[in-house]
Amino acid sequence: MYYSAGNYEAFATPQKPANVDGKSAYIVGSGLAALSAACYLVRDAQMKGEHVHILEKDPIPGGACDGYHYENLGYVMRGGREMDNHFECMWDLFRSIPSIEDENHTVLDEYYWLNKADPNYSLCRATRNRGEDAHTDGKFGLSDKAAMEIMRLFMTPDEGLYDKKITDFFDDEVLNSNFWMYWRTMFAFENWHSALEMKRYLQRYIHHIGGLPDFTALRFTRYNQYESMILPMVKYLEGFGVQFHYDTKVTNIAFDCAGSKKQATRIDILHDGQESSIDLTENDLVFITNGGCVENSTLGSQDTPAEFKPEIKEGGGWDLWRKIAAQDPSFGHPDKFCYDPELSNWMSATVTTLDQRIVPYIKKICKRDPFSGKVVTGGIVTVTDSNWLLSWTLNRQQQFRNQPKDQLCVWVYSLFTDKPGNYIKKPMRDCTGKEICMEWLYHLGVPEDQIEDMAANSANTVPCMMPYIDAFFMPRAAGDRPDIVPEGAVNFAFLGQFAETARDTIFTTEYSIRTGMEAVYTLLNVDRGVPEVWGSVYDIRCLLDATVKLRDGRKITDMEMPLVGKLAMKEALKKIEGTEVEKLLKEYNVI
Repeated sequence: MYYSAGNYEAFATPQKPANVDGKSAYIVGSGLAALSAACYLVRDAQMKGEHVHILEKDPIPGGACDGYHYENLGYVMRGGREMDNHFECMWDLFRSIPSIEDENHTVLDEYYWLNKADPNYSLCRATRNRGEDAHTDGKFGLSDKAAMEIMRLFMTPDEGLYDKKITDFFDDEVLNSNFWMYWRTMFAFENWHSALEMKRYLQRYIHHIGGLPDFTALRFTRYNQYESMILPMVKYLEGFGVQFHYDTKVTNIAFDCAGSKKQATRIDILHDGQESSIDLTENDLVFITNGGCVENSTLGSQDTPAEFKPEIKEGGGWDLWRKIAAQDPSFGHPDKFCYDPELSNWMSATVTTLDQRIVPYIKKICKRDPFSGKVVTGGIVTVTDSNWLLSWTLNRQQQFRNQPKDQLCVWVYSLFTDKPGNYIKKPMRDCTGKEICMEWLYHLGVPEDQIEDMAANSANTVPCMMPYIDAFFMPRAAGDRPDIVPEGAVNFAFLGQFAETARDTIFTTEYSIRTGMEAVYTLLNVDRGVPEVWGSVYDIRCLLDATVKLRDGRKITDMEMPLVGKLAMKEALKKIEGTEVEKLLKEYNVI
């Protein structure tokens, strides 16, 4: 497996790998990474679809990319996905997946047309004082000292960030800024999370710094992630004859790690209460989704809280990874990520409006018609004075194809689930759907004497507790996540958010799809390059642009510095006078 850039290889069809007709594949899980691996197996590795088996413990596919209407409960979206134009592997895949709206076009086609015709941007990024615009006004609010703290993290080698927290690099100069409010709520970072992952995000999205305050950097699908991404992939795979095995729990995988070669030898399965095993040869490839950000998640209802149940039980992603990791040191260290769910949990809730009473309060904040079918909030709206640090968003409505056209589906989430609310004096984790809706309505500015009635009769709210949703952000070191294909592995690979690939960032659709692509290309020696992570971190134009925008447009010549520094800068500017360097610095408003 090797990386490529540019479009020379992007449009090439690889030759059929040798001996692929004699191979089979068993994929553990059916999340985005697993489905991507299956797609690359049939498209690029040209494996027979009937030789590909997807083993899923749940009755439906999709993993964390969900979006369903549960009978007697309501609409549920545990999370959402923000996409980037430089998700190179994702768009490489979706250029081949037919749209379920029109099979003559691809998922990429419909996504591209949609976001060109209806570009994303926010008209109100944050509120305070019960629905008033917080007037962050696109400003990061970073002092020179704060900017230097970010620069220090940006420039620190990975080895200097192992097992370090964000607070080892940032103090209140950063943590009390608009920048950190934007960042932590958009990406779900907490102060105690991994400095290494923070650095990866900074470098990965350096080209989007200017689009962070108003979300012009983002693109979204038309419907929820399940209907827009998962269903087209499943239909595509079924067209190749790929075998889906639902309600099939993988309880263990056995490996022979003697000598320099590592081989998966057996998969243990539980289906319909019956235990069985699949014996494996070198020609039986195994793709393992290890860990799981939505493991142990629970749903509440309008009248019941979502229970906090972090206990890891047999047959889940964490239990499976623990059993695998016990067999060889190169298989990672799951307990670095799942050891304390108090550090990795947050909650979401799906609010479905049932009449028009809440709509004017939404319109006042987002400044758009939420029934237009176009961009509504343009991303999350963060309530800056919320004790829960509550944010909420409306993507294009309807979010579900079968959603009534006079209803809205609102996604609400909070990072602090253990703190009493401002209106409901209880932690979010102890609240019913109705109580979560009441807290949200309070922050929208609904008159207090109408809040309870609206939450009870004008909305249906389904809460979701996710104890491990941020587990991949826990501080880590080299080796804590296994390589996608560990050294010496002959017939297995790891997939998803807890497998290690260079430079890319977890909690993204791109990371999942990239791991699937790299796994297939490595094990089957597919003779085509995997697109490298977009190289904006190496582009001087992006670096200059981000440097100025992070400082809210202030030129580098305006920085506070000692007299000696100012004199040195003056001399340096004289040296570049009349050169291409001076032109470049002026073009990007650095000087």
